[in-house]
Amino acid sequence: MASPCATASASISKHTLLASSLSTHSPTQHSPHFLTKSSSHSQIYGLKITHSSSLSTPCFSTKICTISAKVNKGSAPPAFTLKDQDGRNVSLSKFKGKPVVVYFYPADETPGCTKQACAFRDSYEKFKKAGAEVVGISGDDASSHKAFAKKYKLPFTLLSDEGNKVRKDWGVPSDLFGTLPGRQTYVLDKNGKVQLIYNNQFQPEKHIDETLKLLQSL
Repeated sequence: MASPCATASASISKHTLLASSLSTHSPTQHSPHFLTKSSSHSQIYGLKITHSSSLSTPCFSTKICTISAKVNKGSAPPAFTLKDQDGRNVSLSKFKGKPVVVYFYPADETPGCTKQACAFRDSYEKFKKAGAEVVGISGDDASSHKAFAKKYKLPFTLLSDEGNKVRKDWGVPSDLFGTLPGRQTYVLDKNGKVQLIYNNQFQPEKHIDETLKLLQSL
């Protein structure tokens, strides 16, 4: 996404700009390219983005906010054991020996996540035909997952990653300058190795299309 624009004042002279570049004072006092303290908060689609007045760039600079993927194609992702919607412990190792689709989503009951979950539900027979299991993971607790699964008749497992530990272990990137948990899908083969990593926050149904395409080619 494009960074916020900072417009220089027409009244700033060439000499003032030169002096500003050499000054040891805080950059917020001189340079039009730095956010001032009065603009330390921005409203973007209803989300509050906080900027640090001590930094030369906002928090969405690559130095501050970029998250490097820890799970790569061909690798085995970190193991986990999480509670499902019925409060039972489920380990990743349970699915070894068959393909598994593990998809991380922001939250139960949000429009995009509901659309994605229902799309997985509607294509569930195709996933079963391909011999694959489907597992959804978010930071919601087991009771939230249970209500979500019951309301939309979801036939697959939802796991509760409270504190987002597994999300962090797998290196799932965030969206909207780090304010929103990312939507990322992984397809693991029967040996537990990753064969596909797909990320698309705003077109959740594409996760189903891409995963089925790969599973049907295995």
